[in-house]
Amino acid sequence: MSPDNERGIGRREFVATAVAIGGASALSACQERERDLVGTESDGSEGTRGDGPPRTGTEAEFDLSVPSGNPDALSKRQHAWNYAVVHDAHGNTVIPQQQLILGLSYEGSTPPTDAEREQVEGTLRTLEEAFQWGTGGNPSASFAQGLLFMLGYSASYFERTGGVPEQLVPAEDVLREVGEDPEKADDFDAVLLMNSDIGSVVMAAEAALFGEIETLNGVEVTDTFEGVFSKADRRAGMVGKGIPADVLDNDSIPESAPLSMGFKSGYRDSQPSEDGITIREGPFAGGTTMAVSRLGIELDRWYDQSHEERAAEMFCPAHDTDEIGEIGEKLGAESGITEENAESVEEFAEEYGRVGHTQKVARARDDDFVPTILRRSEGVATDAAQGTEFNFTGLQRHVDRFVETRKAMNTDEYDDDVAAEDHGIIDYLETHHRATLLVPPRSQRALPTGIDG
Repeated sequence: MSPDNERGIGRREFVATAVAIGGASALSACQERERDLVGTESDGSEGTRGDGPPRTGTEAEFDLSVPSGNPDALSKRQHAWNYAVVHDAHGNTVIPQQQLILGLSYEGSTPPTDAEREQVEGTLRTLEEAFQWGTGGNPSASFAQGLLFMLGYSASYFERTGGVPEQLVPAEDVLREVGEDPEKADDFDAVLLMNSDIGSVVMAAEAALFGEIETLNGVEVTDTFEGVFSKADRRAGMVGKGIPADVLDNDSIPESAPLSMGFKSGYRDSQPSEDGITIREGPFAGGTTMAVSRLGIELDRWYDQSHEERAAEMFCPAHDTDEIGEIGEKLGAESGITEENAESVEEFAEEYGRVGHTQKVARARDDDFVPTILRRSEGVATDAAQGTEFNFTGLQRHVDRFVETRKAMNTDEYDDDVAAEDHGIIDYLETHHRATLLVPPRSQRALPTGIDG
């Protein structure tokens, strides 16, 4: 049974608040509220513990009664998520609803010792043993009871431990290149991104990382990040059908919209394959790079426009609004953006007086007209102090690909007279934070150096 059908507005808001707050008390309350979501769907995984009702935990022990995992059976890539997420009726990937992004500061030795690497690896393997990888690879799963995560390292970390990999561009440089304030660069040494459809799963995983619980879904916690990483920042988010309307104070958001601006994303033709964003050679072959951003959105001004205007600015003004649908659902698996759309921004601007966001970023696709950024989150920030914010996380083979795509959004890249508010969605967004990371392959994820082979 899908969490969308089962949770109800009250539970959604409760879980969103609990994950945003964090801590043992919030975890215990969240686990109790999600009791009937765990153990209700068999994913055919090894070590499933979902054969009975979850047991109420103490501050030292949380048994969530969700399927356990097998670290040795996982892909060599940290970013191999597609086989372990839900797919909709059109084959589009559906990222798990609950998201937690942890910004980390490195407190270990320089260079890292073997003991520190073993400690970090042991900590991450505990998560993989305690929780299955997302859906466990079950193609018929309707939600992910397990955990998906990836750990990436910033240029500041690599500068201390052996040299910055060539695929990684520091966040300050990215901000300068795209015309934004370099002061908005995060100073994290590493970032851990975690997703699950069960809020208690990401919260319990976080608690285990920092030694706040002794057992995790029946697995003893023997290694933690303590003494190696400290928590510099914590960001919570949610994504999924109907969530923005539930958790945001804006009556204009369509009830079934998965994102706050009202339209779907992640169509198959707007997402590259995982192979396409994987580093192919060099010390970190099998890894990828990750750009993590926290953005603000002017939703009131966005929704002051008609649905037709918003659809044109999100996709392309040449699209037939009736073929898009209220939230883009009628498009199915394809965004409908063509090479002609991408090559004709100025001509379309003159004809329609508007430019589409998807139309613009399609100009940054590769020579085969394949996108170069794989979206891993566009979640509503449930911890935002004021206004509307969201987390955007993209994966790409080289951070330069992110820069190219982000620059394609800028109005000054085009020779037209279209007003900023009609030029895609860029005028409604404000960057609050950006970080860039290299996500090593699983074999190198525990405190790599720039000269690792």
